[in-house]
Amino acid sequence: MPTPATAKRTWLTEADCDLDALRSLVEQKTDVGDYLSAAGVEQNVLLYDSDRLRSLAATAEGRRDVQEELIRALLDGPGIVVLKGAFARAAVVDRVSEAFAALIEEERREGTARGDHFARAGANDRVWNALDKIAVRAPEVFADYYANDMLALVAEAWLGPAYQVTSQVNVVNPGGAAQSVHRDYHLGFLSQERAAAYPAHVHRLSPVLTLQGAVAHCDMPVESGPTLYLPHSQKYEPGYLAWRLPRFVEYFDTHHVQLPLDKGDAVFFNPALFHAAGHNRSTGIRRMANLLQISSAFGRAMETVDREAMANALFPVLLRRQAEGTPADWLHRVVAATAEGYPFPTDLDLDPPVDGLAPPSQADTLWQAVTESWDPERLRRELRAAAARRRH
Repeated sequence: MPTPATAKRTWLTEADCDLDALRSLVEQKTDVGDYLSAAGVEQNVLLYDSDRLRSLAATAEGRRDVQEELIRALLDGPGIVVLKGAFARAAVVDRVSEAFAALIEEERREGTARGDHFARAGANDRVWNALDKIAVRAPEVFADYYANDMLALVAEAWLGPAYQVTSQVNVVNPGGAAQSVHRDYHLGFLSQERAAAYPAHVHRLSPVLTLQGAVAHCDMPVESGPTLYLPHSQKYEPGYLAWRLPRFVEYFDTHHVQLPLDKGDAVFFNPALFHAAGHNRSTGIRRMANLLQISSAFGRAMETVDREAMANALFPVLLRRQAEGTPADWLHRVVAATAEGYPFPTDLDLDPPVDGLAPPSQADTLWQAVTESWDPERLRRELRAAAARRRH
């Protein structure tokens, strides 16, 4: 969390990205004595035995104690926990892996296979929206898998009740290169300019709205390229502006840690932790992980709003005012009040990222229509098509 020296910063810029400040955080040591439920520390990462956690969390009081420790670990500690044996039933993991593999082959045949946000095209096999695809295709397998108690334990600890699970399957093939270092939801998908437009307190808030996780669907020795992490980096306040900067990338490349995982292990981490999938240097391991992004129930507006209808209604007004010489900032304010400014959630099979890490938002489309003076019918078609992609 921010130190007293940084707590009063209202806005963050790249000028605030001091590598020495990051170094002072990430070069501290994780003391297992501060985490009484942990089985140990490896490379500054906390390891937990899932069977022991099940025993400790068997009572309501014990469950709260374990969850308090997990919260401290993710917030003020290394920012990452490994739960050994979280998915103890290998047969269940294997059945889901078979369903994942069938999905990958189906999408290859249909020409709908998608790549990864942070790796070169073709390096990985990625299935977007895997949660609903598996639920529809294999509901019994889905139920056995997502009934997992360790998943619920950690998700409730970080997010509270009524959390929402999403899943993407990622397979890094032999020879697949590492991802570039990054942070994740929500600010991690924005450009430098857009991320800097959010005040510092939003940079502190964003990570507590999402829990990142990954379930190992095969044994992952280091040569297969399990995820690279920089423990304690989630506490670095300007990190959403720092992770792209060359000196921070170089530091991560030199100082990251990498832990082998066994099939059924689960890793959960603060989305602000600097991380990246590793380079698969093996000759025969197709490293499969189920990537989980679990969201807070509170990431919602109070009312449902038909913003598509609003955008179509306001568009002639915006065109007319633009023709009359109304300043662009006035038009921007109306667009902001009218259209959806955030591109997620969406169906990334149909709505892939364009020129960045995210697809265009409804507000992007409306603004493009204004600046390019589209015909109103074209805007209606584009908005309708975008809405269909998000509802698919």
